Amino acid sequence: MKKRAAIAVLMMLAAPARADDAVDMAAAANRFYATYAAQPQHGGLPEGAARGRYLPLLSPRLLKLINEASAAQVRFRAKVKSAPPLIAGDIFSSQFEGFQTYKVGACSGSATAGGCSVQLHYGEPGLPSGSGAGGQKNNPPVDWTDEILLVKAGGAWKVDDIAYKGAFAFGNSGLLSQTLSMVISTAP
Repeated sequence: MKKRAAIAVLMMLAAPARADDAVDMAAAANRFYATYAAQPQHGGLPEGAARGRYLPLLSPRLLKLINEASAAQVRFRAKVKSAPPLIAGDIFSSQFEGFQTYKVGACSGSATAGGCSVQLHYGEPGLPSGSGAGGQKNNPPVDWTDEILLVKAGGAWKVDDIAYKGAFAFGNSGLLSQTLSMVISTAP
């Protein structure tokens, strides 16, 4: 009897996402990226009011990591006054400068965890590609795909991690949670 109950529980946990779950995952991803787009600054750890806007969108695990990384950064800056922040640049995408537009793609997973591909675009504002101020070359527009990882927490889909897939020379790689954990473990 116990063996059958354990198998039933495992089957429920491994159950594929329903079509409604994929739609709900996409909606959660869109809410997250719309909140990001509405922020005046995209770089480093979200602080103050900006962090408050992300609260209902992020999983408890990711919120805890962001809070711990922020505390680690404060400790670090207290000891090394002239040091730059431990995390600079955009943390929510592969590209250091962040992105300007996004499009949430296909979502899949189980009934409790999943992910969505996200097509992202960045182009330097106001300049055509290749012609910067004073004749300097600027970076051409770039397009890439990251993956937003979600979990069901408190009955709603929440962002639990970002898988950086852009493969930029000076961008983020791996997972957002790995970056945050590294900051937490290296700060004094």
